[in-house]
Amino acid sequence: MTLLAHSTLLPILGGAIIGLAAILLMWSNGRILGVSGIAGALFARDTSARRMSICFLAGIIIAGIFGSAMRPALLPGAPAADTLTLIIAGIAVGFGTRLGNGCTSGHGVCGISRLSKRSFIATVTFMLTATLTVFFTHH
Repeated sequence: MTLLAHSTLLPILGGAIIGLAAILLMWSNGRILGVSGIAGALFARDTSARRMSICFLAGIIIAGIFGSAMRPALLPGAPAADTLTLIIAGIAVGFGTRLGNGCTSGHGVCGISRLSKRSFIATVTFMLTATLTVFFTHH
């Protein structure tokens, strides 16, 4: 019973933390929590936007390191793909986020919560494409 309660509680806690981060970013900077947009601001001329992006992305990396140190069994090992495949996949994801004017975090977490039709359609498209990709690559 304790394991079930624990395994149910962690995703709820994680979702609440992501929601809180989205609210705090909107409240403090007036920005939507979209990782692709924040990563893109690394190349902005505005130094305050670049500084915020560096801090945000560093926080994601630090949280991953902290999480893997605290609970290594919860995070998978090294990716099964070779480096070239990962680079091509990263470029494809970057292209897709530009094409869709955002990523799953911006559209899925923030856009749907604002009842944006565009974000709903984008999120359904992301999820359907991901499902089909997994199906065709594993069957």
